[in-house]
Amino acid sequence: MLHTTENALLRRIAVEQAESRAPSLVAAVVRGHELVWTGARGKVDGSTPTTETQYRIGSITKSFVAALVMRLRDEGRLDLNDPLDKHVPGTAIGAVTIAQLLAHTSGLTSESPGTWWERAEGADFAALDKSLATDALRHRPGAKFHYSNVGYGVLGELVARLRGASWLEVLEAEILKPLELNRTTPHPIAPAATGWAVHPYADVLLHEPTPDAVAMAPAGQLWCSVLDLARWNRFVGGDTGDVLSPDTVAEMREPAHIDDDATWASGYGLGLQVLKVGGRRLVGHGGSMPGFLAMNLVDPKTGTGGVIMANSTGGVNIGGVAADLIELTEQHEPVLPAEWEPLVEADPALLALTGQWHWGPTPYVLKLLPDGWLSLVPVSGRGRQSRFRPEGGDTFTGLDGYYSGETLRVHRDGSGSATHLDLATFVFTREPYGVSESIPGGVDEQGWRTREG
Repeated sequence: MLHTTENALLRRIAVEQAESRAPSLVAAVVRGHELVWTGARGKVDGSTPTTETQYRIGSITKSFVAALVMRLRDEGRLDLNDPLDKHVPGTAIGAVTIAQLLAHTSGLTSESPGTWWERAEGADFAALDKSLATDALRHRPGAKFHYSNVGYGVLGELVARLRGASWLEVLEAEILKPLELNRTTPHPIAPAATGWAVHPYADVLLHEPTPDAVAMAPAGQLWCSVLDLARWNRFVGGDTGDVLSPDTVAEMREPAHIDDDATWASGYGLGLQVLKVGGRRLVGHGGSMPGFLAMNLVDPKTGTGGVIMANSTGGVNIGGVAADLIELTEQHEPVLPAEWEPLVEADPALLALTGQWHWGPTPYVLKLLPDGWLSLVPVSGRGRQSRFRPEGGDTFTGLDGYYSGETLRVHRDGSGSATHLDLATFVFTREPYGVSESIPGGVDEQGWRTREG
């Protein structure tokens, strides 16, 4: 990156480390499929932390667990609308669905009953299940967003039941090894930062415990290096390797619910947080455990991502720093658009479909995109618009907005010429209300008039 960009990024984390009194922090910037910058401030064991130094990433662990669940969904092993009882029978919370657990809309209590789980040695799932036997629900399932660490402990057990191995063993085999995340582990492996609490009124430190959470581990157990977290940032942005399809990760990024109805500044998808910051929609996850804070954010539109980890219980504005790393990068080195090139090939039948179509009296433009995709956009630029992926023949599936998941069909006459488009029962014709026999309810026989009457 340019020296001016690197200096701006370094200054941002330097100011944060100094003003927030973080014992140490590490950060990185990702662009597309590349790690383009790393920086560090403070000390770990007397030295500046490196790109291999591990920090505990807390609830970022949830995004890994969610990816394991989505792999099971894509394999047909479960449906997101399945009740938990179908796969983990006998619990007191069996009626909640897998989707509700992923999106924190199950209504489950936020923390496991009993001892403060983040600071105490954990117990197995049988003990967790027993603790939930009474008074586990705080809200009607599906009614609202209510963050639940317990829900991800349950999802870890779901993965274990369906795979016949612990969620950690499944994580290692299905995500960590394929993505070469060699410094992501359930327990610290040197070099690793020590977790500290910083006294609010004096520059002194208190050592924080890092126990094994066991059944609650899927909620926040993992440790990670900044190199590994940067690779996971790329995954969230769509560079998924063979672990999940980009379409599935895009599905995870879509808000399933929002947690601040008044402003809609933050929401939650399927294991991923969604934030609106300065006109950008950023996706990822934050994490905190005693002694540690972490944030992983990416702008899927530009492919620019920021990650940060610190060994402090509180006080570091990790969300603000990660978002600022993205914004500074975009300000100093905005992404250049890809060079325009003509299509390698164009199906004549699809090319003949392009141009103006009308939904009733409203004109739209249909454009041909690479790989046989189509784009349908109102001429005014306002209103419903979508891209459509070919499914074979004259059938396409909507990918965006109102028409996401809906079917677009091309209807043809005996000569093979397109007569009209059917989009989720809406009819589009070349002329306003053209092809009257295709318009439900017909078209007034008197046609267009110069005035009423």
